[in-house]
Amino acid sequence: MKLEQDMMKQIDTYREAEAYINDIPKFSGKNSMEDTRRFLEHMGSPAQNCKIIHIAGTNGKGSVCAYLCSVLNRAGISAGMFTSPHLVTMRERFAINSRIVDEEEFLEAFRAVRERMFDLPEELAAKAYHPSFFEFLFFMAMILFEDAGVEYIVLETGLGGRLDATNAVQDKKLCVITAIGYDHMEYLGDTLWQIAGEKAGIMRRDVPVVYSAGCQDAAGRIEECARSIGAKTVPLQRQAIKEIKIQHKTIDFSLHLNYYGYIGFTVSTAAVYQIENAALAVKALEQLKDERITVPVIQEGIRSMVWEGRMEEILPSVFLDGAHNIDGIRALLDTVRSQPCYGRRKLLFSIVKDKQYENVIREIALSGLFDEIGLVALESERALPLHVLENSYRQYTGLICKAYNDLRTAFCSLVLGKDDEDRVYIVGSLYLVGEVKALLKEPIA
Repeated sequence: MKLEQDMMKQIDTYREAEAYINDIPKFSGKNSMEDTRRFLEHMGSPAQNCKIIHIAGTNGKGSVCAYLCSVLNRAGISAGMFTSPHLVTMRERFAINSRIVDEEEFLEAFRAVRERMFDLPEELAAKAYHPSFFEFLFFMAMILFEDAGVEYIVLETGLGGRLDATNAVQDKKLCVITAIGYDHMEYLGDTLWQIAGEKAGIMRRDVPVVYSAGCQDAAGRIEECARSIGAKTVPLQRQAIKEIKIQHKTIDFSLHLNYYGYIGFTVSTAAVYQIENAALAVKALEQLKDERITVPVIQEGIRSMVWEGRMEEILPSVFLDGAHNIDGIRALLDTVRSQPCYGRRKLLFSIVKDKQYENVIREIALSGLFDEIGLVALESERALPLHVLENSYRQYTGLICKAYNDLRTAFCSLVLGKDDEDRVYIVGSLYLVGEVKALLKEPIA
């Protein structure tokens, strides 16, 4: 009822549009892929003449998107990027030539989608169709990119691949599947084979798919799906990456390219896991066979990309990372091990209740990397309650844990109270990353 009332209201501001979209999950569930495609066609199939690069995977999707767009822009090629989730403002999900859209652009795209809901085709009207939260944003992205006249569109899936709203796009230039791990298992399956099969649903006949070959089960499933539809497979093998040199704030590595042999690259981060994400992006760019995308352009585009919330140094020796599943946490711990620390390592942690939080906490606790762990509940309906969080950690004897009632208190205690040689890691959820980002915009002391 409330959504029907909201549909009749005039939306005049960005805040009103944002509030409308945020209310959608309370009143509208997921729609079928057929209905998503029908509504996209109802809107005139915006931006589908663009060259679309579609990215799926468990971890690293957003980073690969950002690396791709950074290089495309460095080459003088216009590109739109649709990613999720956002950290602070919903506008972050839409970038045009590496610029986040402004409030007026957001509002115009919102209105364009909303207007088409008042003249639905008969088959959608009979179902009282309304775009889901993610569908609405995806439709807005395609309108924004159509209006901007971009040449390339980089689309990140929201969940899975086969049934994801972004897969309503039929014609694609290239597909990329990042590392596959255990996440969203209630929707995607209990094994890496099943999960990879869902991710592989983004592939199309005769379209190259670049993917991580690090996991044999996942790679085998991707290759099987590719053979069944006639997609070209381009695996990233571990041996293609050599000469890794970890610096203070950068990592150098060499990657084997088909036409040039081993070429050196630099990522501007301390996060070891970004090596594979950057390498996937480079392999993908190689498949585009665009003469504007030269090796020096790729090198500079990779070097200049910085992705928020991925081992981001927000203050001296204070790192913010959105790792939230078991594979993401393991990758994070590898990075922590690689960083010398001459003081104490401290962790500020929170997580949502629908993740495999017990496995994540066990991995952190048994790593023995942290001298002190601070716990705080997220400001979200999905938050793991503080007492559950605390009990999950306290079963591991020898850990120094402290629960905090609010983020500001926890942040001040661990960050403002640290010594110069200490390192603080804020980890566990992209929701936590967003809350810390918002907190940093306020006076803290």
